[in-house]
Amino acid sequence: QVQVMESGGGLVQAGGPLRLSCAASGSIVSINAMGWHRQAPGKQRELVAVITSGGSTNYADSVKGRFTISRDNAKNTVYLQMNSLKPEDTAVYYCNADVRVYGSNSVYRYWGQGTQVTVSS
Repeated sequence: QVQVMESGGGLVQAGGPLRLSCAASGSIVSINAMGWHRQAPGKQRELVAVITSGGSTNYADSVKGRFTISRDNAKNTVYLQMNSLKPEDTAVYYCNADVRVYGSNSVYRYWGQGTQVTVSS
């Protein structure tokens, strides 16, 4: 079993910063990519940022230059530093980890339960 848990969401004023954290734990052999997605009310879930085990990153155009994804492989943790937040960044943010588990040669994607980020104007 693998657990993925986000933390750090909350209410912030437009222009302000917020940092999300996400830790994976359990029967983990290794973690490939880790990422952040978000889902606003009435909209589909969208990719925000992803980082590979080697540190390569990719961002949605809407957050480039404002958000930074990073990870600590020793702690199986990924972070999302969000700066210059806008009201349109309001959403539930979900973390994912692509995990190779003990007893399997396959990689499985695990999701956290989500954390609410609300940006007030």
